[in-house]
Amino acid sequence: MERWLVVGLGNPGPQYAGNRHNAGFMVLDELASRDGGRFKVHKARAEVVEGRIAGHPAVLAKPLSYMNLSGGPVKALAGFYKIEPARIIVVHDELDIPYGALRAKLGGGDNGHNGLKSITKALATRDYLRVRFGIGRPPGRMDPADYVLRDFATAERKDLPLLVDRAADMVDSLIDRGLEATQNAFHARDLNVARPPR
Repeated sequence: MERWLVVGLGNPGPQYAGNRHNAGFMVLDELASRDGGRFKVHKARAEVVEGRIAGHPAVLAKPLSYMNLSGGPVKALAGFYKIEPARIIVVHDELDIPYGALRAKLGGGDNGHNGLKSITKALATRDYLRVRFGIGRPPGRMDPADYVLRDFATAERKDLPLLVDRAADMVDSLIDRGLEATQNAFHARDLNVARPPR
């Protein structure tokens, strides 16, 4: 059975832990806890857990580089574990999707996301799977770069554990049932969540 690589994007360090940009790390922590795994530092500049998802061997990885340098660790891990891009799933925050919505896709652009930009360049392909964790657009004229590096708002945090749980389920489904079945199952079920005041 071929192995999968599931990468959560974020910035390392406690000061970033609750940021919107760290949604990927949050989902990876949930996946690791389900399998009873503990992250260990890997020479590829990432924390990894080797385990199983939906019965398939899988490596969970959180790059220890900053977001805009995520590609190096991902390429190194893919090489070390001999995993093709088609079996790589990247979990990341997404400005163009409202909070409460999750989307799965294969390939496509990076929408200005520096983590995806770095991974696409390092792998020399866009054809890897993504789980896009909607964070919505910043209010007013706030710079998106500031917005993603702020913690989720109080109103959002109420629903955050449920969303993280569903994003982990989406990873599980991608590995177990494939992209189309996952899109059919999850894209119709966005949470009707409380939005913070604008």
